[in-house]
Amino acid sequence: MVRFENVGLRYGLGPEILRDLNFEIPAHSFQFLTGPSGAGKTSLLRLLFLSMRPTRGLINLFGRDVSLLSKEEMATLRQRIGIVLQDFRLLDHMTTYENVALPFRVTGRDEASYRREVIDLLKWVGLGERMDALPPVLSGGEKQRAAIARAVIARPHLLLADEPTGNVDPTLGRRLLRLFIELNKSGTAVVIATHDINLMDQYEARRLVLHQGRLHVYE
Repeated sequence: MVRFENVGLRYGLGPEILRDLNFEIPAHSFQFLTGPSGAGKTSLLRLLFLSMRPTRGLINLFGRDVSLLSKEEMATLRQRIGIVLQDFRLLDHMTTYENVALPFRVTGRDEASYRREVIDLLKWVGLGERMDALPPVLSGGEKQRAAIARAVIARPHLLLADEPTGNVDPTLGRRLLRLFIELNKSGTAVVIATHDINLMDQYEARRLVLHQGRLHVYE
């Protein structure tokens, strides 16, 4: 599904923050992405989401060379990827329900075909009473759960999550992890960036470890 060959990334004229990345993410796989603060985990997720281009090297995503894609083609590929970033990126003028339903709306689906699915997922993540609330009045944990629901609602081929359990209590964190695991069982490849060693130790999964700009893969 994803292949990196000798990928490097730098910002401006600064030193490379990611260098010589060579790894693959198989279809239907589940992995944790970890490493110390500042190691480049968020930057790697942005490369995977096509919101950044590498300084050098090859990224092949869904069988396509990313460097050859037009903006329109990149936008189409992004529809196959769900992402949860730490800034959540909810649209403040839309309700919680409308934010979560957005992946369906942009593809032109009729609301009657997805309304029950969106409502059920919002209830499952504990936002059943907040469906009509706008993001500015949500707590940080509520925003995070809304962002996660939006990322998984359309069952993407690839899910990227940056510290998805960071703002919730341990019980809800485990519940969200079960959501990711069930999504993985249905065919989605999952990459979860986290600092939480205890969380990772609860699950058998590949570990992608970033250290000093390089990636090490532990099966």
